[in-house]
Amino acid sequence: MQKDYPTLPRRLLEAIDRYASPRAQIYKQDGQWRSIPAKELLRRIAGFSQSLAKLGVAQGDRVALFAPNCPEWHVADFAALGLGAIVVPIYFRESTERMAYILAHSEAKAIFIAGEEQAKRWNEIAQRSRSVQKVIFAAGAAAREAAAPPVGGTADRGVASAELSYEALIADAGDAEVESYRRRIGGLRSDLLASVIYTSGTTGEPKGVMLSHANFTSNSEASFERFDLGAGSVGLSFLPLAHVYERLVDYGYLFNGVSVAYVPRMEDVPQALLEVRPHICAAVPRFFEKLYGNILERGAQATGIRRRIFDWAMRVERKAAPWRAYGRRVSPGVRWQWRLANRLVYQRFRHGVGGRIVEFISGGAPLAPELGEFFTTVGLPLFQGYGLTETSPVVATNLPSASHIGTVGRPIPGVEVRTAEDGELLVRGPCVMRGYYKKPEETRAVLSPDGWLATGDIGHLDADGFLSITDRKKELLKTAGGKLIAPAPIENALKSSPVILNAVLVGDRRPYIAALIVPNFATVQARASQAGVKLASAQEMVSSAWVHDLIEGEIKRLTANLAQFESIKRFALLDREFTFDGGELTFTLKLKRRVIDQRYGDVIERLYAQPSPVAR
Repeated sequence: MQKDYPTLPRRLLEAIDRYASPRAQIYKQDGQWRSIPAKELLRRIAGFSQSLAKLGVAQGDRVALFAPNCPEWHVADFAALGLGAIVVPIYFRESTERMAYILAHSEAKAIFIAGEEQAKRWNEIAQRSRSVQKVIFAAGAAAREAAAPPVGGTADRGVASAELSYEALIADAGDAEVESYRRRIGGLRSDLLASVIYTSGTTGEPKGVMLSHANFTSNSEASFERFDLGAGSVGLSFLPLAHVYERLVDYGYLFNGVSVAYVPRMEDVPQALLEVRPHICAAVPRFFEKLYGNILERGAQATGIRRRIFDWAMRVERKAAPWRAYGRRVSPGVRWQWRLANRLVYQRFRHGVGGRIVEFISGGAPLAPELGEFFTTVGLPLFQGYGLTETSPVVATNLPSASHIGTVGRPIPGVEVRTAEDGELLVRGPCVMRGYYKKPEETRAVLSPDGWLATGDIGHLDADGFLSITDRKKELLKTAGGKLIAPAPIENALKSSPVILNAVLVGDRRPYIAALIVPNFATVQARASQAGVKLASAQEMVSSAWVHDLIEGEIKRLTANLAQFESIKRFALLDREFTFDGGELTFTLKLKRRVIDQRYGDVIERLYAQPSPVAR
């Protein structure tokens, strides 16, 4: 018998009534961190929901949500969900082309917009968005002015769409609206469609993943029940809320009385960590790679006794990892050294992220085991999980009570995992999507009649039930000799080097494996300076024989245990990092391999122009 899960608004109401948090939401305004109590959050949700109903939004209507991470995001989300409407989130930095496609394909009736940049992007496509009848702007007049037609332009919005102020719509909400909201959500069923989330679409046009209320609430309950999320704790929210990963994590915060601290811009995260001092933070591997790189960079810049203490502490970390990261026995001497290193060095690492982190969560892409070992050993426990948009998203996760670094943890309660003959992971459970919106053929291609979802990932379960992910099925490299190679584990090993910022393996249908390497420019420059080598620019760095030898040595060290057919025979150094703005990374900072292959096609061709293997 299938469990009866609550709707998302019902789950939020239960949390508000139970915890009555005085700081349900935390945000920065005019340089100061401010907070919104749970009761005020509910008042705003109820008021906005009532206003949407008066504007004609009803059950089944699609409501687009286009905003950065901010308190208003969740107000708009729960206001629409409380009507039985279907929320269509759009990435806050989405291109106008994809935004226009999503609005047209979903037939969104209304759109909620927060932020001046978002308002400007809406202005660029407003005339093409024929289905949108209501446009609600948050952040006052500035956003509406940003969305005004250009001088000499036209005010035609296609459909006669009304432009409204969010602040005005919630201004007069009170107890009557709250009671009305409570009554209204009592009539909603958990099998109703809650959201259509459009995937990144790097291999074609985006697909809209249909997720129900039960998909979300079942996943939130199973994912967070064994994490130490005490009411009154603070969670940092900075990954795009339009992505199902941060959205589900934030639901977990709200449903457990944890304050949500919003950071609209990724570049503000380091300062926010120091100011907000969160207890829990969910991020993608790239965040932890950069954090690790910054720690190593600061250590490399130290001199004299401070540098010797740092280097000693890093050696102690490696000796203590079996104990701290895996629970194995080590000698009393190692334990004593760790305690001293903790007082002298590791506690500074923790202070650098606010000093109160209890749990880091990593998802969205494979995490290098070396990073999991390092952060856990120095007192910043890092737990890796795994999921997909199509599974709402969590399939498996490591937990404080059951963690095995190098895996993505055990499947969460209620979720079944098995492997197909070719190694592809299949998943079944209450979190599995209803299908792709308006794409029945694509749905049938991945979702069987008995509910098994083909994930597209290659992996396996070990004897203890922990799940390991090898790579994406479509991203496996097949050499000219017929050997299959998973690039992600090798790339992650390379990125564990302090002098390598990023790495991409190439070699599909080629005679051997090669790599594109982005050096960690600051660390390499520091090492070069110590060696008496002057490097004035990134261009000089990537053409330097000294740097080439340095990177080559790291490749040898980090790939020494690979099979011969997996070894990197040649590599090229790139003078710029892969970025989202440059088109090489997704919104969750995963590599867009096809884009990189095309952009650096000439570089890749030169790698195969003549054999020049890295010595083994």
